[in-house]
Amino acid sequence: MILSEITTYLNTQIPPALQETYDNCGLLIGDYNTDITGILVCLDVTEEVLDEAVVKKCNLVISHHPMIFSGLKNFTGRSDTERLVIRAIRENIAVFAMHTNLDNHFEGVNRFLCNKLGISEVEILRPISGTLRKLVFFCPPSHAAKVREAIFLAGAGHIGNYDMCSYSGAGEGSFRAMEGANPFVGEPGKLHLEPELRIETIFPAYHENEIITALKRTHPYEEVAYDVYPLNNQHIRTGAGMVGTRPQAIDAEEFLISAKNILQIGCIRHTSLKNKKIQRIAVCGGSGSFLINDAIRCKADIYMTGDIKYHDFFIPENKMILADIGHYESEQFTKELIYTLLKKKFTTFALFISGIDTNPVNYL
Repeated sequence: MILSEITTYLNTQIPPALQETYDNCGLLIGDYNTDITGILVCLDVTEEVLDEAVVKKCNLVISHHPMIFSGLKNFTGRSDTERLVIRAIRENIAVFAMHTNLDNHFEGVNRFLCNKLGISEVEILRPISGTLRKLVFFCPPSHAAKVREAIFLAGAGHIGNYDMCSYSGAGEGSFRAMEGANPFVGEPGKLHLEPELRIETIFPAYHENEIITALKRTHPYEEVAYDVYPLNNQHIRTGAGMVGTRPQAIDAEEFLISAKNILQIGCIRHTSLKNKKIQRIAVCGGSGSFLINDAIRCKADIYMTGDIKYHDFFIPENKMILADIGHYESEQFTKELIYTLLKKKFTTFALFISGIDTNPVNYL
């Protein structure tokens, strides 16, 4: 199997367009035409992880955190990143990262964390705005069903928990085929009036090429009339963090002890638990301090994330429990998530989850 087959699949499932502007997802090192012998999935790329890849004969490492965040001007081995890049190239190991695009995906890091903690009825904590588009096109009724099916399969028509969503209105279109045209209906040189449907649907911007290709492929007209409009609507299935509920309220201390055991956390830093019950829970894998007010707005009983600073613990003002469960600890299951995603497609390929604990934080 060549590398491009794997990267194309991953980019289709978890689009790079979902990454934050500061991020560096996708193929960081490697030739798309390389034959891949095995894949090692990890959270961070370290020397020990590369050692493991060599031993297991894996020439592709897929990590959550990008090995390269910012531009490198030279490769002299003076920094850890430079040494890792030199080593990967020397060992002919390709490196691919799935970071904030996996964080912002509805079935990504936060959904997996919610599943581990028994949180259901989930929704995105801070949905992304400006990533939706509206497609409007005109089609004869005889071909409308076929065209709708094609664009839905290409990624159009999703609204929340519904798919295949569209709206149609009947009308009459006019056109005149000029010299050199090969019209589906009407005669060249004559004005033609044709009953048509105006069909509208929405789609994520990153699916535009596939959807327009599907539209043109299945539409009967030689020249397809369509418009694409940018929308300010929030994409409620894409964004940062996640919030959901437990079936029943539970004592706050009991919940945190349970979470500590499930996540195998050395310690949890938290605000006061006095006389508090937990049912509505917000989470964000990694550094999630920027979502504290979003969790309060969503009326979460507790917000769990990593890298919370001292002064951030004052923000909830007793409206909500704030718990720092650790950066690594909140993302540790991402290896399992990526492995599961790969296994769905490449069922017989050599796939491994790294056994290296790359958490730089230790607890005494």
